[in-house]
Amino acid sequence: MKKILEKILKNYYENEGNVISILQDIEENFGYIPEEAINWFSKKLDIPASRFFGTATFYSQFHLKPKGKNILTVCRGTACHVKGSERLINRILMELDIPPEEDTSEDGKFTVERVACIGTCSMAPVVVINGRVLNKVTLDKLFKEIEKLKKRSKYVRG
Repeated sequence: MKKILEKILKNYYENEGNVISILQDIEENFGYIPEEAINWFSKKLDIPASRFFGTATFYSQFHLKPKGKNILTVCRGTACHVKGSERLINRILMELDIPPEEDTSEDGKFTVERVACIGTCSMAPVVVINGRVLNKVTLDKLFKEIEKLKKRSKYVRG
């Protein structure tokens, strides 16, 4: 980890980086932002760790926990909300045994991201699965997609 962090630090100095560019590089290298990395940069740059955490928690592109192998992004914008996105989220969490306060399944195979808006209101409700957009999503359509992912991932429940 230290070798990667030193490479990011070098890039920071060479390109006149900032907190966001550091967080982006950390996320790109690790898939999330480990607390250890934030503390390391905080000491090296004499920037309070709270500034890194504040920035990382403000922007939805950053993750403080490892993400699952499969990412399900559910739009919660007005159109999607009206068309039932909260119900979809609740059912996905139940289906994948993810507690409501968590985002990732215990086995690390699935992450459910809740986003404010994807910008595809005419296709509401929208769920993006591993980068593939599903529109006018119903529970039946969603569960079929989840089953396909489970089979491909050799998912073993409980």
